[in-house]
Amino acid sequence: MTFPADDAPARPADAGRADASERKGGWLLETRGITKRFGAVEALSSVDLHVAPGRVTALLGDNGAGKSTLIKTIAGIWEPDLGHIYWDGHPVRVRGPKVASALGIATMYQDLALCDNLDIVQNMFLGREKTSYRVLDEATMEKQARDTLGDLSVTTVRSIRQQVGSLSGGQRQAVAVARAVMQNARLVIMDEPTAALGVAQTAMVLDLIKTLRSRGIGVLVISHNLVDVFEVADQIAILYLGRLAVEAPASEFDQQSAVYSITTGKFDGSSVGKSETA
Repeated sequence: MTFPADDAPARPADAGRADASERKGGWLLETRGITKRFGAVEALSSVDLHVAPGRVTALLGDNGAGKSTLIKTIAGIWEPDLGHIYWDGHPVRVRGPKVASALGIATMYQDLALCDNLDIVQNMFLGREKTSYRVLDEATMEKQARDTLGDLSVTTVRSIRQQVGSLSGGQRQAVAVARAVMQNARLVIMDEPTAALGVAQTAMVLDLIKTLRSRGIGVLVISHNLVDVFEVADQIAILYLGRLAVEAPASEFDQQSAVYSITTGKFDGSSVGKSETA
């Protein structure tokens, strides 16, 4: 694990790489030196991020740290000005969302990109409808939608023909996750998935994240809720002013040290485990 120097939020170029060499298959997604500029503003500066299959990486940082810019670069919304993206160890150019989707990257922004006036089945197959003899194959789509929701242990939906606009926030997240699973996503990126959700709905979403992990799918989560982060995260990456300040296993942090890194770009693990050693 690499930490920044005391006087600057330096980039931990080799952070976590030793862990990767110990895992069969290595990293699912890796960014190397990703830099993105908007005019005179450098939103990202030489970011090295690592996401493993079957593990949850929490991407943390204060407002303006570059979190949204980074996930949009991975998702193909923007191309980086410098640096490279590696997928399964191979360099790729993600020139648009379709390329990201073809690789197996599914991104769920806060609005979830669901159509409120369509039902669950229609949303899950939107743009990828099943047909039989040029007619919509409603029976097949209903079965696949029902089976996918069942596999994800989503049991609170009254009917798969229920309009999405009538669903709770947690149920909407479940539909978006199920759609990603049906598209054979190998990496699911979630932007503030528990924002503005109640306790029960938050628990549902966190359970969905754990289910994705158990299926070998990599998950990259942006969240300001550290309670939720420590509930599911295996790895924590912290951005500070466009730079990756710290990247390490979640066990290396507690809430106090995470807040310190988010606000300063440095790491202070002096409080971690104090209660255990006292």
